[in-house]
Amino acid sequence: QVQLVESGGGKVQPGGSLRLSCVASGFTLDVHAVGWFRQAPGKEREQVICINGSDNTTYYYADSVKGRFSVSRENAKNMVYLQMDRLRPEDTAVYYCATARGLRYCGDTEYEYDDWGQGTQVTVSL
Repeated sequence: QVQLVESGGGKVQPGGSLRLSCVASGFTLDVHAVGWFRQAPGKEREQVICINGSDNTTYYYADSVKGRFSVSRENAKNMVYLQMDRLRPEDTAVYYCATARGLRYCGDTEYEYDDWGQGTQVTVSL
């Protein structure tokens, strides 16, 4: 059984940084695409960024995070990280990591991802 657990969320002031972690159990992340999604209050969930399983290419799905967010892997720990810098109030949301067995390339929609974490809250405010 695949289980994903996110951590690292919290409250930060605008301009600050956070690093979210996504650890997997029952599943090896290193060859699978892992996407990061977020859902703000009253809004639909959106994909933010993803790292390919085949070649670790990063794909951005939200223009607002380009140059501020990055994604990386630590295969020895079976983890994927979302580094978020220069955070803005509009980045406030619950952040989720997601993957799927056999998903080597980043999916364009959330329906391509079968396995999700429980989410971690990120709040950017003074």
